[in-house]
Amino acid sequence: MKKMRTFNIVLALTICLMSCGYFPVVNAADNALVSLKQSGQAFAKIAREVSPAVVNIQSDQTGGDAAELADQDLPDDIPAPFLDFFKQFDPNGMQFPQRKQNVIRQGSGFIISADGYIVTNNHLVQGATKITVKLLNNDEYVAKVIGTDPQSDIAVIKIAAKNLPTVRLGNSDQTEVGEWVVALGNPFGLSHSLSAGILSAKGRSSVGLADYENFLQTDAAINPGNSGGPLLDLEGEVIGINTAIFSRSGGYMGIGFAIPINMAKTIIDQLIKKGSVVRGYLGIKIQPLTSDLAASFGITDKRGILVAQVEPGTPADKAGLKQGDVIVSLDNQPVLNVGDFRNTIASSDPSTKRSLGIMRDKKLTQIQITVGNLDANGKAAKSSKEEPHAITKMGISVQTLTEDIAGKIGAKTGEGVVVSSVKSGSLGEFAGLARGTVILEVNHVKVNDINKFIATVDAAVKNPNAVILLLVQDSQLGTRYVAIKLG
Repeated sequence: MKKMRTFNIVLALTICLMSCGYFPVVNAADNALVSLKQSGQAFAKIAREVSPAVVNIQSDQTGGDAAELADQDLPDDIPAPFLDFFKQFDPNGMQFPQRKQNVIRQGSGFIISADGYIVTNNHLVQGATKITVKLLNNDEYVAKVIGTDPQSDIAVIKIAAKNLPTVRLGNSDQTEVGEWVVALGNPFGLSHSLSAGILSAKGRSSVGLADYENFLQTDAAINPGNSGGPLLDLEGEVIGINTAIFSRSGGYMGIGFAIPINMAKTIIDQLIKKGSVVRGYLGIKIQPLTSDLAASFGITDKRGILVAQVEPGTPADKAGLKQGDVIVSLDNQPVLNVGDFRNTIASSDPSTKRSLGIMRDKKLTQIQITVGNLDANGKAAKSSKEEPHAITKMGISVQTLTEDIAGKIGAKTGEGVVVSSVKSGSLGEFAGLARGTVILEVNHVKVNDINKFIATVDAAVKNPNAVILLLVQDSQLGTRYVAIKLG
């Protein structure tokens, strides 16, 4: 009874204090409103602090046909529907007038130093006859190009100014999927627009937008004109350079890509100091190791990446790396995907010694290799003639390379056969074969002419459940292995 009286007294005092305002009642709706206000205040703070360091860039392209200039806005062989932000298109499908005229690309950039260095995209300023930079306060400057790197789509330009506001560069490695991010730029010429979203994914590679990819993916609204602008975290620090969108309409569809700032920092430094970028290379073509490919090579664990080609005379060739080797480790660290491996080698200083763990003939061995200096290699061609031959089970037709075809696709006559057609819905199409793909090997047997190819395939297809392993080459993806299941 005494306990009950005590409880009633405490309850009465609590009600009295609450009614007097000592214990304010806070419901779920109030909490949600407070949270929304705090988010809005965070975005507003970013806009206030960062907008002065974000610039509008106009790039004049003069002296070419309008259609030619518009085509130059996209990197070579860019896969639809990935679009950069400056593609000139006519929704009605009309042709561009074939006359000399100016084309103006508009985009964004951000100031990284008070003396006028600005980071943007290479495809915005490449080939420009004049670059105009406009600040938030409407001051305008003519910029000069300090350095460009088409392989990563990064460029640095400079304006003659001092005491400029600057951005802070963050750490893209520390950002996590699901965190809030903010895009700042000039979509459709609308100056200093801010949009917010989340970081949707990290490490997006094999997108086909640049040679070296490790993109951040975001659903923050970015549109034509945002390209080259910053992607920011809630601290207002730059974690990426907005570069491209996935779109079937030319506008925002919820998927945008940004170059991670940690990847960009080294490139930016080299562009400022030397005007160009020096990369390490091994001289190999690599591809992911799928389950089918692993089985074809007799490997039970599909971790690692597959060496599809070793260029003669390169560091890889000199170190003894061979076609068909599976790289499972780099300096005793597991190799998990093609993109990370390629980027790590590219960021290595030439002459650096690296250790590769490889699987060859089902045995693990270590190879010591000295990283080389990246250089472009040309391709030659010879002549040959042959009528197309249909491979029904794969749904493709092939022929020996003629001099004319080899020259157009950058292949070597006498090394493989070329796919002349692919049937829609066939095994060949499903495996990624296309018109112009060169088949170099069938089940590890080199096929230097059409007769050798036919004989090797005929022997393989006798087993209705066979897996045919092809070594193929094309202009977009280079040399790689393809496994086709017949059954």
